[in-house]
Amino acid sequence: MNIVENVIVAENVKKDYRSDSIVVHAVRGVDLTIQTGEFTAIVGPSGSGKTIFLNLISGLDNPSDGTILLNEKNISSMSGNELSDFRRDNIGFIFQAYNLIPVLNVEENVEYIMMLQGKPKEERHARVGEILAKMDMQGYEQRFPSQLSGGQQQRVAIARAMASEPALILADEPTANLDSGTSTALLDMMRDLNKDTGMTFVFSTHDQHVVDKARRVVILEDGKNVRDEVKE
Repeated sequence: MNIVENVIVAENVKKDYRSDSIVVHAVRGVDLTIQTGEFTAIVGPSGSGKTIFLNLISGLDNPSDGTILLNEKNISSMSGNELSDFRRDNIGFIFQAYNLIPVLNVEENVEYIMMLQGKPKEERHARVGEILAKMDMQGYEQRFPSQLSGGQQQRVAIARAMASEPALILADEPTANLDSGTSTALLDMMRDLNKDTGMTFVFSTHDQHVVDKARRVVILEDGKNVRDEVKE
């Protein structure tokens, strides 16, 4: 992993959607810098643009205007296979619905990205064992997603996101389907992993549990960042 000071630099990022003659200004000129090792929550009410902005900084959507640098590369100018490969190698995703592959067991789900990257089998297995141990999921390697609880599935999803040691981990409402106790335990685990590994975490959320655990909170309203709080 190439360590840089600023993992994300977003400058005057805008996103407009058009439907017939109507233009919706979903993101309205957001400027945001995320430094390596941050544990940041992007929050705001429904319609504030937080999930759309997360999609923009991950390259899942293209801005209408502005520039987005990820690991010093301009992803707003990338497309096709170049963007897909760059995203695969630099971003780990954690989703609300877990998005595990149902026909793969835990071990196979976690090593999947590394397989796409062409990592050797021995390296993949060593990394899977290491990260599952950190997620307290040893002994579950051969189980399938349908055999796990929601909290266990999200642990596997976190392990998969971290396995290839990406520059950035993006989590879109990762606790939305979990009870408060499970949410708190997972957030504590991710904070510990953030501290131990230095990986950068950015959450899109309306969950107060995530806001409480975040070390930085960026608040969006009507597609603009209106407040940026760094906790002591």
